[in-house]
Amino acid sequence: MRKLKLSAYTLCSCLGQGKQEHRDALFAECAGLRQVDFENIDLQTWIGRVHGVEDVVLPEKLRAYECRNNRLAQLAIESDNFVDSVRLAVSRYGTRRIGLFIGTSTSGVLEAEYAYAARDLAQDILPKDFSYNTTQAISSVGYFVRQLLRLEGPIEVVSTACSSSANVFAAAHRFMSAGFCDAAIVGGVDSLCQMTLYGFDSLQLVSQLPCRPCDRDRDGMNVGEAAGFAILEWEDSNAELCLLGYGESSDAWHMSAPDPTGAGAALAIRAALTRAGLEPLDIDYINLHGSATVANDLAEDAAVFEIFGGCAPCSSTKGFSGHVLGAAGIIEALFSCLAVESDVAFRTMNTVNVDHAIRSPILLETHRTPITNVMSNSFGFGGGNMSLILGRPS
Repeated sequence: MRKLKLSAYTLCSCLGQGKQEHRDALFAECAGLRQVDFENIDLQTWIGRVHGVEDVVLPEKLRAYECRNNRLAQLAIESDNFVDSVRLAVSRYGTRRIGLFIGTSTSGVLEAEYAYAARDLAQDILPKDFSYNTTQAISSVGYFVRQLLRLEGPIEVVSTACSSSANVFAAAHRFMSAGFCDAAIVGGVDSLCQMTLYGFDSLQLVSQLPCRPCDRDRDGMNVGEAAGFAILEWEDSNAELCLLGYGESSDAWHMSAPDPTGAGAALAIRAALTRAGLEPLDIDYINLHGSATVANDLAEDAAVFEIFGGCAPCSSTKGFSGHVLGAAGIIEALFSCLAVESDVAFRTMNTVNVDHAIRSPILLETHRTPITNVMSNSFGFGGGNMSLILGRPS
């Protein structure tokens, strides 16, 4: 496939705001998880809460989009001089030739939770000032960011559970290849809400401790929130970091459990390698989906080991950030970019004893080594599988 360069990117999570704070936290092996302190949630667990979201003020003309999810999106966009990079792209292509592709799973559900709590009990109606379209709707973050950045090109908001903001890379590549736009902004945003915290707990997937991906004693995930964005342009002689390939598949196995054989995940991984024109030995590091649930870690390992046979070091970064759901794809893709730029493969935080059933080489210590190509996996509820390959252009 024709490569796309990442000409700029930014991210925001419980590890910090902007690339440098994330690089510092990952290198210092300093996780951002904290004991739950959100919305009076009555659970014993840890979360990846982003500092400062409550203090973000949306522009006056965009106040109709007021919700935690959109504030989180704005917090990320205001980091790393990303707005200036967008303006530079606009000067080259124009506002109508830049596409916008964003992934989210819960969008502004928290606003709907507030509205339901404040409903008129006598008439059983929601408050008149609650706006579903500009807050809870999946499309909300797309239209908010589009207006915030003053863009007029194609727009698509993807919601495929935890692979949402990995799928946007493929969507952008297809739109650009078809000639609908000359550049694209890809991103993902997901914010904390009661539904995800209580929902995953009801599925018995939430750990009471900081999560331990691939550990023999792992007992679940930690829910987090995050936002990340990147600008994609066609590769040129100035490209330092590129999207080299992507692969998509759908298990259609179960609404919440992965195919235990890893068959669907393996299809996505192979498709990414094929599009990139690479062999398994060309991958220097794999950023696993690594959710820290028993079934997901085993299914992913089955796919990874089948293809790589233990030749590529692997880790999950969810012990640092928590599982940020619909934003996991973009955040972990950008973690992979940091790995390439710094020649570092990150450790699997909190993991001490790797499950004997897992055969892939799981990194328990940060590993400094030349890195050219990284694979980043994102697998979601309902069987949506996505593998991205990011790296240095050849």
